[in-house]
Amino acid sequence: MSTEFPSKHGVARQWHVIDAQDVVLGKLASKAAMLLMGKTKPTYTTFLDTGDHVIVINAAKVKVTGRKEEDKVYRHFTGYPGGLVEKSLKRVRAEKPVRLVEDAIAGMLPKTKLGKQMFRKLQVYAGDKHPHAAQKPVALTVK
Repeated sequence: MSTEFPSKHGVARQWHVIDAQDVVLGKLASKAAMLLMGKTKPTYTTFLDTGDHVIVINAAKVKVTGRKEEDKVYRHFTGYPGGLVEKSLKRVRAEKPVRLVEDAIAGMLPKTKLGKQMFRKLQVYAGDKHPHAAQKPVALTVK
């Protein structure tokens, strides 16, 4: 008897909706990363993308614990001398709340070409509306 091995084209992908309102950012990110990688499926393979699509709504209302609102800093470098840009979590939430969730989830995915492919299956929206109703997404709750 042989073990069934998933092929790249034979993977059945589902769509999941996660409501981020009043959910701790780290718990949301770890649940979404597990779904994107496919670790919740019995056909999980480390070197294949067997994960599902994830939609995160209400990203602007995600909760952070402790003093992260003032202390956590997001940095990026522009490429020019002296071009290090630092923004607090509070400022990033005001300017682009989607980036909070995207950065947290991207940090939990593999840092390879496969991880970038998994990240493309993530859609994050600041409000409670999303244009993916035709895919019939399943609602998930994060505790």
